[in-house]
This record gives sequence, structure tokens and C-alpha cells, in this order.
Amino acid sequence: MTDEATVFVVDDDDAVRDSVMLLLKSAGLATEGYGDGQSFLDAVDAKRAGCIVLDVRMPGMSGLDLQKKLNELGSTLPIVFVTGHGDVPMAVEAMRAGAEEFLQKPFRDQDLLDRVHTALQRDQDNRAVNIQRHDVQDRVAQLTAREREVFEQLVNGESTKQIAAAFALSPRTVEIHRSRVLEKMGVRSVAELVKLALAGGG
Repeated sequence: MTDEATVFVVDDDDAVRDSVMLLLKSAGLATEGYGDGQSFLDAVDAKRAGCIVLDVRMPGMSGLDLQKKLNELGSTLPIVFVTGHGDVPMAVEAMRAGAEEFLQKPFRDQDLLDRVHTALQRDQDNRAVNIQRHDVQDRVAQLTAREREVFEQLVNGESTKQIAAAFALSPRTVEIHRSRVLEKMGVRSVAELVKLALAGGG
């Protein structure tokens, strides 16, 4: 886990919230507690690393409402829902909206810790993918308009001859563009270029 990863515990029941935070701290995890969804939104940058242990039924903004709001904000924080009133439709709705897990109170301490560790690993993996995607996008942004066209054709599997015909260029000119594209993208072959483009969401 990264040093900055935090488990945010959002539960209106003070005793439950304190108990969960104590458990997480005993496992060496950084935690922050909030008594309702709005206070969490007011205090926490939704782009921070970590995960959320979230009570479903809270007065005012419910856990599902908070999940929806976080999705709108573009947050990728994995959510582990906990509730004393879990029902199947609610669980399905939460999971469809991207929840990591759904636990019904009372739950075993180890079950919660296992879910939280899984959620933190998911967050770390997601962030690694996003960093790579942004890195690829930054490299693509450095290409000239023509190099970008050649890049797209190469990724689509077009040959030098096909690209030359498509843009009314000589094969030699396409080879020069191809060489510059590979250099700027930091790869040695078209195969590596395709792999990089896929990693970048291309």
C-alpha cells in the first residue's frame, strides 16, 4: 500500500465508527472518521488515495446517495458498504454503481479487514493504470498533426505502403514519420507502440 492511502469511515453511529476505526488502526491503517456523507464531502478530496467504509442507512444523505455523488465527482475510491439492514436490491444497486463489497452488521473483524485490504489494493492498481494512461496521453500530445495520423494508422495495423497511399506521401516520408513517432513514444517497434496505445486507452 502507498503511505498516503487512508481508510475513510463514514457512519452516523459514533460507537460503530469508533470501533471500526480502532480495528483499522490496530491493523496499521491510516483512518479518518465522518458522521455523515456531507461532512466527508466537505473535508475530503475525492481524488485522494485509499478507500471508504460506508454505512448505507444514514439520516440525510444515505450511503448510496454519497456513492452517486462521488461517481459524479469522478472519484475512484473503492467503497466497502456496511449496513445493519442489508437487503438484496440495495446490495445490487450498490454493486452496480461500483461498490467493492457489501457487508451486513454484525460482521467479523477479519472479514472487514480482508475487504478493506482488497479495496486498497484495487485503488492502488487503479491509480497505477491512470498514471500510465496519462503518461501515454502526454506522449501522444507531443506528436505533430502528421505524426499523430501516422501513429493512429500504425496502431490500426496499416503498413508503410498503405499509410503512404492514404496520405499521398512517399514511403520514405512515412518511414521518417514512423521513426519519429516511435522515438517520441519511447518504444522500439510497432508492436510495442500498439501495446502502449492500448495501455493508454487508445
